[in-house]
Amino acid sequence: MRWIELVLVAICFGLILAPFSALAGPPFWTDDPEPVEYQNWEIYVASMYQDNRSGVSSTAPHFEANYGIAPDFQVHVIAPMEYAKPAGLPSHYGYGDTELGVKWRFFENEEAKFMAGIYPLLEVPTGNESKSLGNGDPQAFFPLWLQKAFGPWLSYGGGGYWINPGEGHKDFWFLGWEVQREINKNLSLGAELFYETPQEIGGEHNLAFNAGAIINITANHHILMSAGTDISGPAKFLSYIAYQLTFGPEKEKAQVEKH
Repeated sequence: MRWIELVLVAICFGLILAPFSALAGPPFWTDDPEPVEYQNWEIYVASMYQDNRSGVSSTAPHFEANYGIAPDFQVHVIAPMEYAKPAGLPSHYGYGDTELGVKWRFFENEEAKFMAGIYPLLEVPTGNESKSLGNGDPQAFFPLWLQKAFGPWLSYGGGGYWINPGEGHKDFWFLGWEVQREINKNLSLGAELFYETPQEIGGEHNLAFNAGAIINITANHHILMSAGTDISGPAKFLSYIAYQLTFGPEKEKAQVEKH
């Protein structure tokens, strides 16, 4: 039954994404409920790095595209090139697992500056599991995200359940919360805590801390970065860096109004 459900989800995502073909919200692992504005784009060229007891892994690079397909709806795809160096084994480089998703902001109160949304994701096993470049089985994530803004501060978080089939694997929960502050129009700083239950039989719980920055070079060009480590768990070091390009009717309208 689980395989049938995952295949149906994959077909639905494929049909939705087909006209727009090209990981939690960047640069953080915790995501938010705010979709890309209608008919607008976010394009990322990014790299994620993780060093833990089982070895080193990174995307080098991965390409992410988010598109506002309708008001309050965003479609999402990540196409990664992966580097993996398991402890005591040879390193490998190649294409990894493809990520597809749809974000739906189902509630927004503009006066209270509060919103809520869901962001189901599907990990398609396109990477080579024998070379540690992929999971080997499809995975699906079903989260609920909340966000509240107040002055220059923004806070968001929530979590959800990962369906993680495969030999030795187990389903797990992810929970996270992030707080960030706009220092000025060019810089925002933030930090997060996130927690994961074990992903494998006999695995460890993971509680980690991460801090990052969003640098707005212009209205359309941005640099995002973060770094962190675990408080308890297997990860020694985590990092993320990306160039982000944003464009579309809403961006153009905002620039015209500014001038």
